[in-house]
Amino acid sequence: MKHSTLILMIAAAAALVLSDPGYAQKVVTPQSGRPGSWRLIGTVEANFTADHDTLAVRGPFDDFRRIKFKVTNADLNLQRMVVVYEDGEPDRIDVRQNIPQGGESRQIDLRGNGKRRIRRIDFWYDTKGILKGKAHVTVLGMK
Repeated sequence: MKHSTLILMIAAAAALVLSDPGYAQKVVTPQSGRPGSWRLIGTVEANFTADHDTLAVRGPFDDFRRIKFKVTNADLNLQRMVVVYEDGEPDRIDVRQNIPQGGESRQIDLRGNGKRRIRRIDFWYDTKGILKGKAHVTVLGMK
């Protein structure tokens, strides 16, 4: 009896682990602002269990020509991202940048020069410095 209960518990735990996609998706609405100024698109907390996050972007202020990432609380190694536009076309961008706590990424130019609406931003990373905690990642865009 104890053996079958143990097997059942292991199977349930395995199903739970396999059903977790390993990343978080957050729906965000960018802030309005003047052309040429940086606007908040959204924020996420990068933790040690996930290595991929998604910001699902909802309009009306969703057309940008550049984006950048600001990082606080812990260091972050931003590996790559995929920006998906309104028409479903993905823009794959290798970032490969270590961003220190309190730092920001380079400005990343997007295709379309501000004329294409962003629907989703997927980004892959790994966090640095387990003792410092979770990295707080802010995504900013410029029209």
